[in-house]
Amino acid sequence: MGACLALGSAASCVSCLCGSASCLLSSCCPSTNNSTISRLAFSLLLLLGTLVSIVMILPGMEEHLKRIPGFCVGGSGVPGLENKVNCDIMVGYKSVYRMCFAMACFFFLFSIIMIRVRSSKDPRAAVQNGFWFFKFLALVGLTVGAFFIPDGTFTTVWYYFGVVGSFIFIIIQLILLVDFAHSWNQSWLEKAEDGNTKGWFAALLSFTFVHYALAFTAVVLFYIFYTQPDDCTEHKVFISLNFIFCIVVSIVSILPKVQEAQPSSGLLQASLISLYTMYVTWSAMTNNPNRKCNPSLLSLVQPSSTTPPPGLALGHVQWWDAQGIVGLLIFLFCTLYASIRSSNNAQVNKLMQTEEGQGLTANFEPSPVEDGVHRAVDNEEDGVTYSYSFFHFSLCLASLYIMMTLTNWYKPETDYEAMQTAMPAVWVKICSSWLGLALYLWTLVAPLMFPDRDFS
Repeated sequence: MGACLALGSAASCVSCLCGSASCLLSSCCPSTNNSTISRLAFSLLLLLGTLVSIVMILPGMEEHLKRIPGFCVGGSGVPGLENKVNCDIMVGYKSVYRMCFAMACFFFLFSIIMIRVRSSKDPRAAVQNGFWFFKFLALVGLTVGAFFIPDGTFTTVWYYFGVVGSFIFIIIQLILLVDFAHSWNQSWLEKAEDGNTKGWFAALLSFTFVHYALAFTAVVLFYIFYTQPDDCTEHKVFISLNFIFCIVVSIVSILPKVQEAQPSSGLLQASLISLYTMYVTWSAMTNNPNRKCNPSLLSLVQPSSTTPPPGLALGHVQWWDAQGIVGLLIFLFCTLYASIRSSNNAQVNKLMQTEEGQGLTANFEPSPVEDGVHRAVDNEEDGVTYSYSFFHFSLCLASLYIMMTLTNWYKPETDYEAMQTAMPAVWVKICSSWLGLALYLWTLVAPLMFPDRDFS
């Protein structure tokens, strides 16, 4: 009897691994949309790869990574660098690049395969929503193969791919934060109208005040620690411009005409965007190779510390400074939110290529529960709720962003003995903050500029 049950359970598992996303639900999970489960599953694959990358760059792992045949021998295949490569520094750096290269290729391949999928009736939709065991094997295979890529110019070329991809992903992060702030504000306003008006408005005011207070405090600290009276002109310009831009978008968000055209707009969204802009500004300044304008956080806490400035060694303390940790937390939030989001903002939905009100919080009739097993609802028979191709392209960009975050946007020196920060990383982040603010401003003024279009 037990053997039969075990055989039946094994058969069920095999069927699930080769079947649709609905098999991923258990009795402890609520019924939800098939599209949401698939997005969560792909996001979990990305997070799994991120976790592996973090493990590879931890102190002490370089001794294990150097055992990979040919991974760091002599000049690692780079002409003119024989016996000049510092393996203690480079193996962690190279491992993260190869792990993220495998993830980026995995998601880019799916982005190509899923172009113009219109509904779940398309045969390719079955590949999107099922065959999870084979997808996992494919990702593992790509990862193993990536470690056999000869160095040559691979690291340098992939660094620039990472810079461009991370620039685009930072913009996507801000779009998701704009969407989150809009949904947050709209939800609490609706609850205020239903009852306890003073309580909900007080909560909105409190969070808005905290966001602005943190953003203003950040500006003050930036001027104190990241500028010098006779130096750091770029930092002074970056801080001043972004501070002014944040004031401008805050004023525009509460203009009477903007409020009339888009009642859900307000200071909550502007305050959250301002705080994120200050984070990106700080992140950019921490990549400035001029150490006089870029003190390490440890030196601020312990001025007498003799710890070498960040960027001189990857094999030791490398990514787990404040910038890397905050960047990972924001990435984690945005990735999971992109998988479960349910937005009513038409402009954001157009930018993210999703339909209105689709996600974990969307309203739908739960499917019947059989034997305590919850199933996902196929809500894409008439049309997909999000662009499969764009979703995978976003995850591909997220892989590049993780690669740059874990390596602190360091660029290897020509002798491959150390890695240093570089000005291109500074300009990428600053330009992305400006473009992000422009996109948020667009969501505010677009209904006024094009009154005949539906921006509800």
